[in-house]
Amino acid sequence: MSNPTKKQTGRPVLAVKRENTTGIRLTKAEHFILTQKAKRTGMNLTTYIRQVAIHGTVVARLTEEDRQFVRQLIQLSNDLHQLVLLAREQGILKVVLHFEVMRDKIDALLKQLNHDK
Repeated sequence: MSNPTKKQTGRPVLAVKRENTTGIRLTKAEHFILTQKAKRTGMNLTTYIRQVAIHGTVVARLTEEDRQFVRQLIQLSNDLHQLVLLAREQGILKVVLHFEVMRDKIDALLKQLNHDK
């Protein structure tokens, strides 16, 4: 009955069959955003959601203590910047270089905290 020369048609059998389904409700805006992100990656919507759910990470929001720490760092960075400007005006090159290095380190820390979101 089966002809070995006959070409096999249809969708190929998957190595791992997905048997469970899960539904989520999205607003129109959420659906649009997810669809656009999926298109940018070249995936369909369900594959994109599956990949993000499995491989993505959820970062907790900053606590009040963390926010206070960030505010203090920002203020410190601003103060150092003002000192650099004052030293530049007065021609103190060595002090300027020292403060610029410190300011750059603080800015790098702030950027790192911002990327951790």
